[in-house]
Amino acid sequence: MVMTREFDAWARDIALSTERSLEALLPPPAGEPKRLHDAMRYATLGGGKRVRPMLAHAAGETTGAPVDRVRIVAAAVEIIHAYSLAHDDLPCMDNDVLRRGKPTVHVEFDEATALLAGDALQALAFELMAVHRLADPPDQQLKMLQIFSHACGSHGMAGGQAIDLANVGRQITLPELEYMHILKTGALIRASVLLGAMCGAALPEEPAARLDHYGKCVGLAFQVVDDILDCESNTEQLGKTAGKDQDANKPTYVSLMGLAGAKAFARELLQDALSALAGFGPEAVRLRQLAEFIVHRQH
Repeated sequence: MVMTREFDAWARDIALSTERSLEALLPPPAGEPKRLHDAMRYATLGGGKRVRPMLAHAAGETTGAPVDRVRIVAAAVEIIHAYSLAHDDLPCMDNDVLRRGKPTVHVEFDEATALLAGDALQALAFELMAVHRLADPPDQQLKMLQIFSHACGSHGMAGGQAIDLANVGRQITLPELEYMHILKTGALIRASVLLGAMCGAALPEEPAARLDHYGKCVGLAFQVVDDILDCESNTEQLGKTAGKDQDANKPTYVSLMGLAGAKAFARELLQDALSALAGFGPEAVRLRQLAEFIVHRQH
């Protein structure tokens, strides 16, 4: 592994910077409608690994992107992630009561407030991407909004969740499972990489395609490792209910490949991700370290 104290310090700095950005960009708790704003802040602040913001910042380093621009992208993708968790945890979806070591949004507030908080968070994320200057050419920023919206919609995160719900209790093939998670988990992770890089200098087509392939690999690896941890870790370690997918009879990489097979696949995806960065130099060191972190994490 390439994990170092220096990487750990960088990761903590990005998490802290993201938390501060989110605190400033979310509606203030004193403003009306107060309960809705409280739920939005509860869903977003004070927890999570902040992997998507880290990927955005790491990708931004490959193109010399201004940090202030990347911070907005990092906040936007994290806000979308927070909205998706608030909705996924609802009784009509995954019906979970624990997230990031605390009660889920609908448990802490109520179902209607959790639904509205997710709706408002999604709108806020797009507002941030639209009103802040994130790229020099206007058409570049329009392209960023297109990538962002695609990652969130029916051909991305929302579509993946729909496929996931439709397949509870069903036997599906490995390619079907992979397609589901490329959308559900991978699309926003992939977008985080692309959007962070697009805040800086434009990349030629070939290295841009390699960055995209890296994002696809680490996005899928993230889900594979999630499935492994769901079997091997406990609720306290995960900060969410362990064994939930197995109890709900959901198809996972472990159920289809076995534990050893899933671990081997995660290692394969790691090597594929690192190979995609072979043409980059030291400016991609954070992306390499993050790929290692995603595959070797313990929660």
